[in-house]
Amino acid sequence: MFVLMTGLLVVIGTAIGYLFKNWVLGLVIMLAVSIAFNIYSYFFSKKMALRANKVRMVTREEEPRLYGIVERLAENAGIPMPEVGISMVPMPNAFATGRSPKDAAVVATQPLLNLLNDDELEGVMAHELSHVKNRDILVMSVASTMASLVSYVTSMAVWSTFLSGDRDNLWVAVIADLTLPFAAMLIQLGVSRNREYLADESGARLTGKPMALASALTKIEGGCASRANTYDNTSYESVWIANPFGGRAGQKFVSLFRTHPSTPDRIERLKALDEEINGIRHVY
Repeated sequence: MFVLMTGLLVVIGTAIGYLFKNWVLGLVIMLAVSIAFNIYSYFFSKKMALRANKVRMVTREEEPRLYGIVERLAENAGIPMPEVGISMVPMPNAFATGRSPKDAAVVATQPLLNLLNDDELEGVMAHELSHVKNRDILVMSVASTMASLVSYVTSMAVWSTFLSGDRDNLWVAVIADLTLPFAAMLIQLGVSRNREYLADESGARLTGKPMALASALTKIEGGCASRANTYDNTSYESVWIANPFGGRAGQKFVSLFRTHPSTPDRIERLKALDEEINGIRHVY
């Protein structure tokens, strides 16, 4: 989504700059559009995510098990009770959305509710509520904005040097345009993975049961990998507790491009946390 939007806005900004013979004007316009786009995403991402993932909001009477777990965790975490939803996506997964604890929703899919026991479901919901409490929507909005701005700036630099006839600096601008946006993307993905680690730890500390979350992550990865569970909306892959498009763990290079840490890496950290919290020794 961001790649396509970035490409479109750069083309528009370049055209504006070319028409007015002022690349700075095009750059300023595109920076303004980028900021406006990310502000819009920040304020309306909740509605977009709920609609895109076929979420039905539920009450305590409709889903007493899920609602009760979320209500108890929210009280223990000291945050307002979020909205609770059920997604019709046919795979076991969960996500949280909302720009602040006062405007949040946590969502579980029906296959997730069928797959997990109460302790595992509590671990997953604690993870999602930790995203809310840690204001990860805000963090990722900032990361996305910065990555987009880097891409705009380097692209505008290439076009400005080309149109001005400054051949001496053109190769520098081209190299920057090829490398800096890529680096910014890697940083953004790194931020996303770190926020997942943080939510795992925060959620596990909230419940005091790190291995319940570890067990849930194992079941979720197996469920998402099943051929029977299909999911094609890649725009929202980063919001789920487990990446529905992620492959097996292993290669360090491939891991750089993941929105989520690998499940084995997350489980190893949860084992270490379980030893700290509960004094239970795990064999690695």
